Amino acid sequence: MSKLKSLLERFRPRSLLTRMLLLTLLAVVMAQGISTTFWYATFRAQEDEGLLNSSSNLAYSAAATVRFFKSLPLEYRHIVLDQLRNMGGTRFFVSLNEQEIPLKALPDTDRKVRVVSVVSNVLRQRLGGDLPIRVEFVAPENLRILNSRMKLTDLPPSWAGYALNLDPINPPVLVTQIEIAPSEWLYLATPLPAPYVSLEDPVLPRQQIFFIVMVSIFLLSFIALLVRWQTRPLRRLAKAAREMPFDDDRPPLAEQGSSEVVAVTRAFNTLRERIQRYLKDREQLFTSISHDLKTPITRLRLRSELLDDDLLRDKFEKDLQELDLLVKSALQSVKEHDVYENMEAVDVHGLIDQVTEPAAKEPGKVTLVGRALRPYRCKPLALRRCIGNLFDNALKYGERVTIRIEDSPEILTLYFEDEGPGLAPEQLSKIFDPYYRASPTAPGDGLGLGIARGIAHAHGGEVEASNRAERGLRLTLFLPRNPH
Repeated sequence: MSKLKSLLERFRPRSLLTRMLLLTLLAVVMAQGISTTFWYATFRAQEDEGLLNSSSNLAYSAAATVRFFKSLPLEYRHIVLDQLRNMGGTRFFVSLNEQEIPLKALPDTDRKVRVVSVVSNVLRQRLGGDLPIRVEFVAPENLRILNSRMKLTDLPPSWAGYALNLDPINPPVLVTQIEIAPSEWLYLATPLPAPYVSLEDPVLPRQQIFFIVMVSIFLLSFIALLVRWQTRPLRRLAKAAREMPFDDDRPPLAEQGSSEVVAVTRAFNTLRERIQRYLKDREQLFTSISHDLKTPITRLRLRSELLDDDLLRDKFEKDLQELDLLVKSALQSVKEHDVYENMEAVDVHGLIDQVTEPAAKEPGKVTLVGRALRPYRCKPLALRRCIGNLFDNALKYGERVTIRIEDSPEILTLYFEDEGPGLAPEQLSKIFDPYYRASPTAPGDGLGLGIARGIAHAHGGEVEASNRAERGLRLTLFLPRNPH
């Protein structure tokens, strides 16, 4: 089922043009199907009515022929037959046989059964119900005549042509055999008259099929041109949204196209203007904060140089460098929406050791399981902050923290597992919201996990939360090895 869903999702039409063409094609097919169904029903009814009327006329002619031969003296009947054959152009091939000739009948169809029924009923009405009557349809190549059961194809061409004109359509032959006297069967054979030359159900004429195809092609072509014309402003809008920065002074996008497209373009221009104002305000705010923080950072750096303890002075200097870099990163993120750091290959275990060093001094507080296969290319300070926030959260709610590392050529996964109380299912997705705290009494401002997820997203990864089966919460950090 999943494979089928993925396959359907893969081939699902995505562009407006493709969807409109498919919907139009569906509408055309449904409309043509409905109209063709009604037309075909009417056409078939007319065909059946014409066939039955023609068959009824044949039956009346056959009945008249039978009465005529019954009225002739026996010695004149063969003379009349010879005259009919010599004359040609008669409606029936007529012969007198000593017995009924067995025939290889055509398979039964709805039309054949109705025609045979009509002919039989007319003959019985006109001739009376006491005469044995046999009515059947035979293919021309299987038609047998005369007492010798000779095939029609064995007759001389001239005689056969006079008797039954079958070329070029070669229709089924209606054969009627009536016993007009003991051991004397009158044999009448005639083809179905044009245009009713088939006993099969009528099919759609080629002209009708050609008309349906041409109408469908015309409508699809027209819809394709119309949709491309109407969606051209949308394509321009998509390109502008993709390529136009929000912090430049380019003029608003031209409002062109249909009223709906104009409304969307106007909304886009309004949104762009609001975002520009927001970005300018935020840049001004961060610039002010950065400027205000530089002074105390500089004072702290000067004071750290007065310390006599070299080790303590180095730690102070390292912390001040990180603080200074964080300030620059905050300012740069406003301008470029990115952390102010270059991508570097770092030792994941080194980052983890830096984060867990204070807590790891207590035995059993931190457990590390697994190893990274190779260094990870990232923004070191940002990833350290991400790992630190996840570790601090696990340490805050659980007495002990286990960090498990699973590495592969495609993805690096870090699990932070605590032994705390865990979370209710409805809280698992909320803990990443800004300022949301699972426990109001716990220290913190509710920003750490949201910042960690943002940094993971910047690296093409993700952070997820789940309850452990035994006890506690599991925070999972997914980091792709080759982020795009």
